Amino acid sequence: MCGIAGVLRLDGAPVDAGVLPPMAAAIAHRGPDGAGTWTGGPVGLVHQRLAIIDLSDAAAQPFVDDTGRYTVTYNGELYNYRELRAELAACGVRFRTASDTEVLLQAFIHWGPQAVERFNGMFAFAIWDQAARRLFLARDRYGVKPLYTFQGAREFLFASEPAAITCHPAASRRLAVDGLVEYLTFQNFFSERTLYEGVHMFPAGTWCFVSPGDAAPRFHRYWDFNFVETAAAQNEDDCRNRLRLLLDQAVQRQLVSDVELGAYLSGGIDSGCITALAARQLPFLKSFTCGFDLHSANGIEVAFDERERAEHMSYLYKTEHYEMVLKSGDMERVLPRLMRHMGEPRVGQSYPNYYVAGLASKFVKVVLTGTGGDELFGGYPWRYYTPDRPMAFDEYVDGYYGYWQRLVPPELMPALLAPVWDRAKHVDTRDIFKGVFSHHPATLRTREDYVNSALYFEAKTFLHGLLVVEDKLSMAHGLESRVPFLDNDLVDFAVGLPVSMKIAARHEVRMDENTVGPKTEQYFQRTHDGKLILRRAVEEWMPTAITQAAKQGFSAPDASWFRGESLEYVKRCLLRPAARINQIFNPVVVRQLIEEHLSGQRNRRLLIWSLLCLEHSDCEFV
Repeated sequence: MCGIAGVLRLDGAPVDAGVLPPMAAAIAHRGPDGAGTWTGGPVGLVHQRLAIIDLSDAAAQPFVDDTGRYTVTYNGELYNYRELRAELAACGVRFRTASDTEVLLQAFIHWGPQAVERFNGMFAFAIWDQAARRLFLARDRYGVKPLYTFQGAREFLFASEPAAITCHPAASRRLAVDGLVEYLTFQNFFSERTLYEGVHMFPAGTWCFVSPGDAAPRFHRYWDFNFVETAAAQNEDDCRNRLRLLLDQAVQRQLVSDVELGAYLSGGIDSGCITALAARQLPFLKSFTCGFDLHSANGIEVAFDERERAEHMSYLYKTEHYEMVLKSGDMERVLPRLMRHMGEPRVGQSYPNYYVAGLASKFVKVVLTGTGGDELFGGYPWRYYTPDRPMAFDEYVDGYYGYWQRLVPPELMPALLAPVWDRAKHVDTRDIFKGVFSHHPATLRTREDYVNSALYFEAKTFLHGLLVVEDKLSMAHGLESRVPFLDNDLVDFAVGLPVSMKIAARHEVRMDENTVGPKTEQYFQRTHDGKLILRRAVEEWMPTAITQAAKQGFSAPDASWFRGESLEYVKRCLLRPAARINQIFNPVVVRQLIEEHLSGQRNRRLLIWSLLCLEHSDCEFV
C-alpha cells in the first residue's frame, strides 16, 4: 500500500526531474516508510512506500527489472501473489525479492496486459516500457485503489490523489463546474469527473497504454460487475455453505502481511463476520470502534452509538478492543484537516471514518473492513427502483433518475449556482445517470432484472465512492485498509445469486436519504428483508441480535448537531458574507436552504455537510 505519481512528456522530450519532489511531497502521508523517484527519457515516476509485504530495501520502488527495460510504481496488494509467483517460477522466471511488487511486474512482462485478469487484490500501478516507449496503467476490478489522470498539451500526469497532480505546473486546482453540478446532483461522481478542472478518475477494471505523440490514452475495460442469476446457484443450502467457505477463504487470503493487522468492528453484520473469521486465525486480534456522544441527539438518532454491540462481539471473539467517542465539536475540529486529505467530497458524511482510522493507526498498519457487503447482498432494498411492469430502457432511466434521492433537485440548480450557471447549464445529469449503465445488459423484463440492475448501479456508484473515501482517510494516517468482501471468488459468486436469496419480496418503502435511521429501521421492521443469505450464512458464528438487526449506517447524529451544538459553526462557515462558497453559490438560496433545516421544516443534513466540505476544499473557485 503506497502512493504513486508520474509524468509522461507527450512531446517525447526528457522529463524535468524537478517536478517530481513536489508530487512526492503531496502524497508523502500515504507512504511514510520510504520515498523514491525515477526518470528515464520522457517519463518520471514517483513512489511513497508503506511497507507491508517484504519490508527490505530490495522491494523499494520505483522497481526496475533485471534487464532494465521495465520500471513499475505500484500501490496495493496482490493477495494471490504467492500462487502467481509459483506459476511464474515454473515458467523459468527468477525473483530477487519476496515482494508482490516484483510478482506484479514479472506477471506483466510474461503475460502482458492480460496479467491484470489474474490478479486477486487491490491495485493501481504504472509500468514504463523503455524499449517500446509506452506507459501502461491499470486499476483493480472494483476501484479499491484510486488513480487520477490529467492530460495537458505536453504532459500526461497520474497520481493516487489529485494533490500530486494539481501541484504540477501543467495543472491547477481550478474548480470544474461540470463536476460541481454532478456532485450536487448525486452527492457523488457517477462519471470520471472530479472537482478539479482537467483531472479525471481512471475507471475501475480498466487498463490503458499511453505513448509520446498519443492524442489520448487507449482504454480497455477488462472486467465489470455482472449481476445475472446463474443456473448453478439455485439450491439455498448449497449456496449458504458455499458462501461460508468463500467468506472464510477471502479473509484468510487478506491476512497476508509482514506487519500487524487489525479489524474495524462497528457492531453490524458485515464488519462483525469479517472480524469473527479473522479472530479465528489471529489470536488477540485488535479491533476498533467509533461511537458518538448522544446527550443532544433526538428521535432515532439516540440509537446511533453501536459500541455496546461491538463490545459484545469483541467479548465473543476475544479481540483486543479499542474505541473512541465523538462529540459535535469533533467535526468542527477536524474538517479542515479532513478536506486537505479528501480534496473533494464524495458520498456522505466521512469524518468519523477519519477518526477511527487515526485510532487504528496507533496500533496496526493494516485493518480489515466490512465494505461491500451491502452492495453485493442487497443491503439497501428501499433504494432499488423496481417498476411493476416491463419498460423500455430510456423510460426506466427516466423513472430511476427521478426515484434516486438527489442532493439538489434540477429545478433549484440554476438559482443556487447563479454565479457560475453560464458555465454549468450545459451539464445533463440525466445523461450522466444513464451512462452508469452503458456496460450493463439492458434486458429488463422481470423484477429480478430490475433488482440486479439496481445492484449494479449501487456497486458502480455508491460502493466506488465509499472505496475512494476509505482509501484517502485511511492513508491519511499511513494505514492500509483491506476489503475481504471484494475478493474475486466471493464477488463472482455473489453477483450470480438469485435475487430471492438477497431480498425476499418487493416492498415499496421509499424513504428520504437525508434521514439516517428511519429508512433502515422502518424498512427492516416492516419486512425483515435485505442480505438474507448473508444473515443465514453467518448465524453459526454470530449472535442472533446482530444477524437479525436492522442495518445501521456509520453516521453521527448530525441532523441534531446542526440544529444544536454545531449551529453557530454552520452559520459561521456558510452564512458569513466572506464565505468562499459565495463565489459559486447564490448566498440568498444557501441561507434559505440552511434555515429550512434549522427551523425543522426540512432535513437537509446531507446538503449542509456537503456545503461545509466545499467551503473547506482546496479547489480554487475563481
